[in-house]
Amino acid sequence: MFLARVTGEVVATIKHPHLAARKLLLVAPEPTPGRPALPPVIAVDTVDAGVGDRVLVADEGNTAAQVLGQPRGPVRTVVVGVVDHVDGPPEPGADGTARGRDERP
Repeated sequence: MFLARVTGEVVATIKHPHLAARKLLLVAPEPTPGRPALPPVIAVDTVDAGVGDRVLVADEGNTAAQVLGQPRGPVRTVVVGVVDHVDGPPEPGADGTARGRDERP
C-alpha cells in the first residue's frame, strides 16, 4: 500500500468486463525518503475519490480482487481510502529547520 495524490480521471469508452461501470483514476505516489520516485499509475476507484484527494492505494492483485468482490482479473491497483490526516514525525525541514533525528532543540 502507498499514499498518493489523485491527479486525474481516465476515460475509456471500451473496457474489460471487470472494469465496467468502474471509475479509473490517475494517481501519483507520494515520494518516500531514500527511495526513487514512482511513476503515476491508473487505479480503480472504490471510495468515490476525486482529483486533488490524498488517497490510500493497494497495489496487489489479490487485494484488488477482494476489495472489488470479484475473482482475480485484470485489476491490480485500487484506491481503498481517502486520507484526511496522517499522524507521524514531522518531515525534515517542516518547521523551517533541518535538524537530524537525534538532534534535540
